[in-house]
Amino acid sequence: MKKTILLGTMFLGSLVFAQKTPVLGGDRDAHGCIGSAGYTYSQIKKDCVRVFEQKIKLTEVSPKGSSTSIAAVIFSKDMKKAEVFVKDTDAESIILTRAGKSKAWKKDGYVLVPYKKSGYQLKKDNVVIYQ
Repeated sequence: MKKTILLGTMFLGSLVFAQKTPVLGGDRDAHGCIGSAGYTYSQIKKDCVRVFEQKIKLTEVSPKGSSTSIAAVIFSKDMKKAEVFVKDTDAESIILTRAGKSKAWKKDGYVLVPYKKSGYQLKKDNVVIYQ
């Protein structure tokens, strides 16, 4: 009887430890980017990037809540396209396009324009949301 209770306890204990635990890095997206490590896919770079490590970062102008969010910008080599990573969008990023010699990149109400000497402003429907 004691052996049966001991074996039963051991069996149940092994079931508890055998439950699946999430594997770190097991959350790869369709492009192979690991979201839990901070990576997201860049359409311009055709590679996984960390948004918070990008050179061009814009700060939210009127944050909703207690924390301020950051938007990152990646330009194509020819500077005709700008990929913007913004929170609260359905897509992971937005590709803005510059027409001709214009100094603005645009798409769907979003406009990215140079601001001051080395910065940029991102507007949505003519309202500055990041700079």
